[in-house]
Amino acid sequence: MMWRGLAPLLLLAPLCATEPPVRLAIAGLNHGHVSGFLRTALLRTADVHLVGVWDPDSALLARYAKDNKLATGMLYTDLAGMLDAVKPEAVATFTDTYAHAAVVEACAPRHITVMMEKPLAVNVKQAHAIEQSAAKYGVSVFVNYETTWYRSHGAIWDLIHEQKAAGEIRKMVAMDGHEGPKEIHVQPEFLAWLTDPVKNGAGALFDFGCYGANLMTWMLDNQRPLKVTALAQTNKPAIYARVDDEATVLLEYPKAQGIIQGSWNWPYSRKDFEVYGEKGYAIATGGNGLRVRLDGANAEETRTPTERKPEERDSISYLVAVARGKFKPYGLNSLENNVVVVEILDAARESIRKGRTVTLTR
Repeated sequence: MMWRGLAPLLLLAPLCATEPPVRLAIAGLNHGHVSGFLRTALLRTADVHLVGVWDPDSALLARYAKDNKLATGMLYTDLAGMLDAVKPEAVATFTDTYAHAAVVEACAPRHITVMMEKPLAVNVKQAHAIEQSAAKYGVSVFVNYETTWYRSHGAIWDLIHEQKAAGEIRKMVAMDGHEGPKEIHVQPEFLAWLTDPVKNGAGALFDFGCYGANLMTWMLDNQRPLKVTALAQTNKPAIYARVDDEATVLLEYPKAQGIIQGSWNWPYSRKDFEVYGEKGYAIATGGNGLRVRLDGANAEETRTPTERKPEERDSISYLVAVARGKFKPYGLNSLENNVVVVEILDAARESIRKGRTVTLTR
């Protein structure tokens, strides 16, 4: 299944079982997704060897060290000091979004591969700075989304791009959200910056709007929209006084439209993606759910997406392959895609502020 969009299959060499594990460091602990990643990394000793953990908050470091039985010698409150001391091959970044640029600026001159949690940056200036640092030092930087690894999304790529089963894309709809970060009881340090308009960029607009922007940019081969129109609301001001908790973004392309819905108000968590072409449609409901109706079919059918290649099944497998030079980041993870994502989010924030459509120029 050639869903990747940017990387030729010839660049994908099988991972060698005899290679030593990648020396991995973690930068930042105030992004709640670090908990699951850290537990998994500690179990996957054949793939990665955790050599250092950095966070400026010593109390947070101590808490994670206790919970995960980390040796005190691998804990650092100085990022540059950690990088020079443990010499990682790769860094997995779990800071607030605003700090991503600083992590890349520290890692790039040391030729360290960097993975960060979505989105890439809080504004276009930071996104371009990250892009320039990666290019200057020839290092790989990529963005991790939960939805990157969904088999359903790979199947949609295959249907639309490889099989060309639905014709040209005319409309896409992304629905991503949950009840709200406080309502689902995220860690206090995570909630603190998610509700900070500087460190997060916005509220639900950036937290969940990035998923749809990422998928739509991918499906349209990194094409930038012509215009962005957005609206946002704060329905729970007692909780989210400084940021939005409900956002809708409309994207205008030359021959297609995109609708991005990001919410901290929905009764249940969801990450669904719909793609409508000239002759059919495909709807992904979560990681493995897929409904399709194509030209000539009398009704919609449910399909089971096929498994992905080993390097494409999760963030650690992908990180190991990139760090070992098996391929450059591509598709949903790539800087090319994610700079466009930040351009969309930045324009959406501006549209909300000014109450009008924003035309993208560069």
